[in-house]
Amino acid sequence: MTNLEVSAENEDAGPGGYAAARLLLLHEKERSGPPRRTALARLTDDWLAALFAAAAPPRGTALVAVGGYGRSELSPRSDLDLLLLHDGTADKAAIAALADRIWYPVWDLGLALDHSVRTPAEARTTAAEDLKVHLGLLDARPLAGDAGLVAALRTTVLADWRNQAPKRLPELDALCRERAERAGELQFLLEPDLKEARGGLRDAQALRAVAASWLADAPREGLDRARRRLLDTRDALHLVTGRATDRLALQEQDAVAAELGLLDADTLLREVYEAARTISYATDVTWREVNRVLKARSARPRLRSLLGRSGGGRSGGKPPIERTPLAEGVVEMDGEVVLARTAKPERDPVLPLRAAAAAAQSGLPLSPHAVRHLVATAKPLPVPWPAEAREELVTLLGAGEATVPVWEALEAEGIVTRLLPDWERVRCRPQRNPVHTWTVDRHLVETAVRAASLTRRVGRPDLLLVAALLHDIGKGWPGDHSVAGETIARDLAARVGFDRTDTAVVATAVRHHLLLVETATRRDLDDPATVQAVATAVGTLGTLELLHALTEADALATGPAAWSSWRASLVADLVKRVAGVLAGEPLPDPEAAAPSAEQERLAIEALRTGEPVLALHARDEHAADPDASAPEPVGVELVIALPDQPGVLPAVAGVLALHRLTVRAADLRAVDLPTGLGTGSVLVLDWRVAAEYGSLPEAARLRADLVRALDGSLDIPARLAEREAAYPRRRGLTAPPPRVTVAAADSRLATVIEVRAQDAPGLLHRIGRALEGAAVRVRSAHVSTLGANAVDTLYVTRPDGSLLPPEEAVDLARTLETALG
Repeated sequence: MTNLEVSAENEDAGPGGYAAARLLLLHEKERSGPPRRTALARLTDDWLAALFAAAAPPRGTALVAVGGYGRSELSPRSDLDLLLLHDGTADKAAIAALADRIWYPVWDLGLALDHSVRTPAEARTTAAEDLKVHLGLLDARPLAGDAGLVAALRTTVLADWRNQAPKRLPELDALCRERAERAGELQFLLEPDLKEARGGLRDAQALRAVAASWLADAPREGLDRARRRLLDTRDALHLVTGRATDRLALQEQDAVAAELGLLDADTLLREVYEAARTISYATDVTWREVNRVLKARSARPRLRSLLGRSGGGRSGGKPPIERTPLAEGVVEMDGEVVLARTAKPERDPVLPLRAAAAAAQSGLPLSPHAVRHLVATAKPLPVPWPAEAREELVTLLGAGEATVPVWEALEAEGIVTRLLPDWERVRCRPQRNPVHTWTVDRHLVETAVRAASLTRRVGRPDLLLVAALLHDIGKGWPGDHSVAGETIARDLAARVGFDRTDTAVVATAVRHHLLLVETATRRDLDDPATVQAVATAVGTLGTLELLHALTEADALATGPAAWSSWRASLVADLVKRVAGVLAGEPLPDPEAAAPSAEQERLAIEALRTGEPVLALHARDEHAADPDASAPEPVGVELVIALPDQPGVLPAVAGVLALHRLTVRAADLRAVDLPTGLGTGSVLVLDWRVAAEYGSLPEAARLRADLVRALDGSLDIPARLAEREAAYPRRRGLTAPPPRVTVAAADSRLATVIEVRAQDAPGLLHRIGRALEGAAVRVRSAHVSTLGANAVDTLYVTRPDGSLLPPEEAVDLARTLETALG
């Protein structure tokens, strides 16, 4: 017994003594995790038992801990779940007085209390009506009073649970699914709810309830350790915040990691995700078994009836279970994929992949018992793999959505890491960019799932699927993940058994998997240097074709913000131009390109009137799918012509921001037109924009505001500041400072400046004002936004059209950075 426990025993039953002992216990660094939770429960037990005894309880009463407290799992800020049980013989006023003598001291300490007063019959009735009450009573534990009364209630409640399992377990399954829909999957959330999210503590409790029904049991490997990790994390979260919270918010993660003695917040999230994945997998397996058992039970009476009428069947025996062959050594049995009786894992190293591929292609779950047997007995694959093993991997990856649960079954037992050793570095690795929906490893699998639907577009579907699985494999290493990933992918492709040529293609695809989308959204595609650089990096038409499909699959697997018709159209345009270069076609000279008929018409009107003229219309393209039969809108084209004058870019950008139009690209060019007095210069701006929400503004309103912005009667900075003040940023999140660099684009047309900053209304307007002050000319601007981050690429020249010398370009970047900061 520790000094703390002795001092707690010597304290009186008043709230002050318990509070002091509780405080000492919570700050005892030597004791944490399960020992601290148990000690806190024991300390609380003694205090409540003393309160109960001091209240002179009537006979036939007992104080009972239920739920988490009943399991002795008290976190620092846990609720106290208490039931005052009585046999109904005592006076109601005496029971009420007893309850007050217990509840009020708890409330006086500021502890959260979930309480009830019931007879055993009332408790049983309430449990029958309320599933959550029934679950809490399964963990009932006597604290004080009539232990026999509590034991009888426990026995009755547990018997009811087992008898009613065919009805209650489907209710519990539906409750878990509804909660998962609401709270999300813990293993993929940046700010997970440790209790409510799928794979959290509620699901772990549900697994205990299923086991108590004797209908099915969860896979036990690692389950207790996973529960303990989530409970330890919740303890640390309560201590760090001082609140009864289960949400692991971003701003608390470093402190929670330190409290647990972990390296950093990423290490914390990775351990939490690992625990959640274990619980989620156990949940899937358990509910599948529950449904199988319930289905079999419901079928037996019908089967007996049929056998009775026909007079057939084997006397008293069960009907034989069908085993349908799926592949060599693999069969389907009772809705699962299992090993055939004749399978020889110790002699067949390809069997794990063959079984996984057969399960995915059949859309069936892979039996966890079969996977465990394979882990224990299967012979390791030789390196490099034989052709059959490589083909089975490709078959598994090409199954689409059915790949995911099979892959999870392999991961749960460590087979994936055994096959692909570098997978361990990306396993459960968080991605802190909110654009990403998944952890790194799940994102790779999801990319392969998306790529499976694009295999008809490429000549080598096997290389596409493997490149999709490996494209972010370098994220487990320091530095540029594409560079690190190229080396790892080269090793893994050779390990899997690809020849040198195919291995080089996979490595190139991994190295350049971001090349198309970043170039298409951030560079001027009319600049020959842009297209030539991509063609040089890609090398062949076959690799370009593969990269195009990989780009789409990667973006679709990232999240809804990463892909759109607009991005698809830009990438398709770039691919078309690069394909022309690789086929030997000459690139057009952008300087020789004449203005379009619409641009020339608007320019003549602007020169004639001396005022801005604009046209606004939707732009349709076959964006997402080159084989699509119907065009898809990819944005709105806004063409503006006005006499050349200072301040045009910030004025136009500011007006568009005020009208809530998002700028995606801007092209600026001067057009010289003949007049009666000689030649007049008109500035033509070709913008691609999209409405943030709602419908597009009228062209007349845009023109009127542009006229006011140019003559100074519309104060754009003030209007934008008012709007930003009305929508303050979320507290607790600090955006990193902007970064402006001179890009190495090898362009002969302009100097390329890249701005990375927090996306905000009027960002391009502020950039334009800074550029006007620096006396440079903007040739084009390209805007790319992912989540809260904007990357704006600007092609600038001196006023005479020449490139900026390196020193001037660096000075301009510093000027922009200062202005935006």
